[in-house]
This record gives sequence, structure tokens and C-alpha cells, in this order.
Amino acid sequence: MRKNVRNVACGFLLLVWTIGLARAQGLRVIVHPQDTGAALINPGMGWMFHHYDNDLGNYTVNLAPSDTVPEFPGVSSVYMRLDWSDLEPEEGGFNWSIVDTPMQKWVEAGKTVAFRFCTSEPQLSQPYATPKWVERAGAKGYHFNRQREITPDGPMWEPDFEDAVFLDKLDHFLAAAAARYDGNPRVAFIDVGSFGVWGEGHTVATTRKPYSVEAIRRHIDLYKKHFKHTLLVANDDFMIQGRGIEALGYARDQGLSLRDDSILVDPGAQAYYHAFLAYNFWPRLPVILESEHYGLSKNRGAWGDGHLLLQAIEDYHASYATVHWYPREFLTANRDLINRINLRLGYRLQLVEASWPSEVPAADTMAIGYGWRNAGVAPCLPGGYPAITLKDAQSGIAGVFVDQDFHVRELPVGLPDQAMIISRKELGTGTEENDKPLLTFTLPPAHILKPGVYDLYISVGTATGEPVLALPLANDDGHRRYCLGSIKVTGGK
Repeated sequence: MRKNVRNVACGFLLLVWTIGLARAQGLRVIVHPQDTGAALINPGMGWMFHHYDNDLGNYTVNLAPSDTVPEFPGVSSVYMRLDWSDLEPEEGGFNWSIVDTPMQKWVEAGKTVAFRFCTSEPQLSQPYATPKWVERAGAKGYHFNRQREITPDGPMWEPDFEDAVFLDKLDHFLAAAAARYDGNPRVAFIDVGSFGVWGEGHTVATTRKPYSVEAIRRHIDLYKKHFKHTLLVANDDFMIQGRGIEALGYARDQGLSLRDDSILVDPGAQAYYHAFLAYNFWPRLPVILESEHYGLSKNRGAWGDGHLLLQAIEDYHASYATVHWYPREFLTANRDLINRINLRLGYRLQLVEASWPSEVPAADTMAIGYGWRNAGVAPCLPGGYPAITLKDAQSGIAGVFVDQDFHVRELPVGLPDQAMIISRKELGTGTEENDKPLLTFTLPPAHILKPGVYDLYISVGTATGEPVLALPLANDDGHRRYCLGSIKVTGGK
């Protein structure tokens, strides 16, 4: 019954478009679909929940095992920031279930995960983010107190991030982590988080000891040594404490992407500082933005109405934004902002026009036209190819035709509603130089593609026609194909 309802709905919309939005032109059907405004879940972009957040108590860890906050729109991934000492409390003895349990919960819900493994914390509840056995093995480090003073009786310990023993033990830990998670398609990225307090690449909140660019390079090199397939990410604060942009230049050259953990820690013009760095990363790799803990930002008057988070997403061309708080509380307080961000975060492929012949003989050529625009702030980094699928009255796939000469990654980004449209159309005088001619496919003969009326769907995905990307279009078949209308196939020439 569901298939029949879908076909009726598709045919109805074609009738509406034919009367109201489409026009006949040489026996062609032309439609102008509207963006539905829906929040999209797509690879390489979206909101991220924080599961663990430098300890094992925040934030979605507090949810019931069955609770994945399905009402929060646009969440594609879950971020776990936890300490090395939680994962390897004794040398060679790993507690991976701390990661694997929530990972499988969120994977079951269709999400990816991302990690940061930290080695320094400024709170008494976690005095050893690096396992204590590393210090006992002879690694140099510094005891410090809550006043950030290095003192022998300080209750917290931070390693010397250049110490040979520390780096050797870290090397073995990263090897074990990479053997388990590197190349897993469910892992979106891993931060280089072994340097600095909270893994942010600085010691401002702990010992305040400065380190050189070379120290940053050593940590990047260790991650690159072991994580050969999963995206690695550098923190914008790699450049502070006198290191300058050289450290991030090295990260960029090693194929790392960028994240900024400090959005709306401060108010107004100080809401963020390093958007200028993002240009070195966003055209090729996803940029991640983490706002300050929402409740803390709100209490100190930095959050305001949150519009500066959206502005940061615009300025950094961000693909990911984190929900740095309890998700339902954040959603209740910021629903309109979340909806506005969902229209811009990452990429958003809009089909602004499509055309096809109303009737075509089997074994003849079918000319397809369309215009696409990326309404997001970031390129469609995963890429993909448009495909036309014909379905019969029982929703069976009768024909698939992929446009391998139109890669959606090439769609440029722009200001809201101003990104360039790239089209397949009849080329002529004044045509935009990036447009392409109408695409022609040869239909199968009549004994394969039987004469009849077929629903015509569009999708974006692999070179073999498998749909991958969600589009803001109506009439989804449940597999990321979207019905645009119908086409009649006759018995042949």
C-alpha cells in the first residue's frame, strides 16, 4: 500500500507543477522544486553531541541507553573527549568498552563518532589525565595547584610534552588506538589531542609553560604515524603562546583539518578570533566549531541570542558545530537558531530546476537538464554525482542513469541565496562558462525498459547510482531518491 501512495503523490506533484510552476518547451517538462527547509543528515557535516567531555560525566552520557534525542534536527555525529588515563589505567591494560559502548549506541542510531584523547586536565577530579604509571616510568612532568603554580605538592600533574619517556608511552597508546579505530568508516575524525590542557594545544589553564612549534610537530607526527586513514584535526590554539601560524601551517601540510574550541567563550567582538585561519582548510577539509559550554556562556553574558555562533559558522565555513551542553536543554532554548544554522551548516545541495522529455521512445536518447546550487557555507566535500532513476508502478527500479561528468563537489559556496547555480542546459550566447550542455542517455531497448509511464527520481551519490546525499526535496522514496514527475516511454522508433 505504501508504494501505491508514493506513486500517487509523485503524480499529483507533477500535475501541480505542470499547471503552476512548469511550462512546456518542445515537449519537455520543466520543474522548479522548492527547498523544503528540512534539516539534513549527510556525511562530513552536521551538529555533534558531546558524549564524554574531559570526564566521564557529561553530557549525553546521562541519557538512558535507548535515548538518542531523535527530536534534535541535524545531528550527524557524537563527540567523545576523554582522558588517556581512563583508557589505559595500567600499562598495556586497555578499557576500550568506555568508547565502544557509546559508539555502538550512536552507530545504531545512524551517527558517526569522533574522538579526542587528552593528557592534561586542570581539575581536582582528574589529577592525572596522563596515566600515573607514565610518571612512575620516569616521564618528566610538573605538579601544579589550582592557582596554576608549579609546586612539588601540587595535586595535579601535567607531563612535559616533549619528554622522551612520555612520548614513547604515548606512541604505544596511539598504536593501540589506531589498530582499533583507524579507517573505521563510523569514525568521522580524531583530534590531535595529546598536547596541552583539554587537548587544546596550550597550557594556559595549567602550568602556563610555553612549548615550541617543534613540540607540536612531534605530536602531529605521532598521530600521522598511526592514523593513516582517518581524518586528523588540529586545534586553532596550536598557534598561541608565541608559536604563531607556523604550527598550523605544518598541520595543514600534513593533511590535518582545523577546529576552534572557543566560540562564545567571550562576548561580542571577542566571540571568536581565528576565522582567518579557516581559509587554509575549509576548501579541502571539514572545519569543526565548538562553542563554549552553553550554560557557562549564558551565565557570563557571552551567549546573548546565539547569533554569533551562526556568524562564526559563516566566517569559518564550518562543516560541524557541537552541542556543548545537555542537548534537550540546548534545543529548547535555541530552536530557532538551530533551524537557521541547519540551513547553512556544511553543504546543502539545492535542485533549482530540472527538465526532461515528456515522452521518449525506448532505445532512443533522453536529454536531461538541471541546475544545482550549494546553499551551505562549505563545499560538498564527500562529493557525488546526480543520477536519474525510473521506477514503475510497483516502485521497482527500471532504469538508472548517472551523470559522471557533473561532480557536486565543484559547486561553489556563497552568501545566503547567492551561491552560483551551475546547470546542464542548451548552451548559447551569454551562457555561464561553468554550465554544461544537456546530458543525453540512451535508453535500453523495449524488451528491457518496457513501454509505459515511469516515475522519474533524482538523487546524488556514487558513480554507480547508489544514493548517498540527503537533499532538501519532497517525495523521498526512503532511499534518498526524490520524485520529480513522470515520463512516458513508448515502444521504440
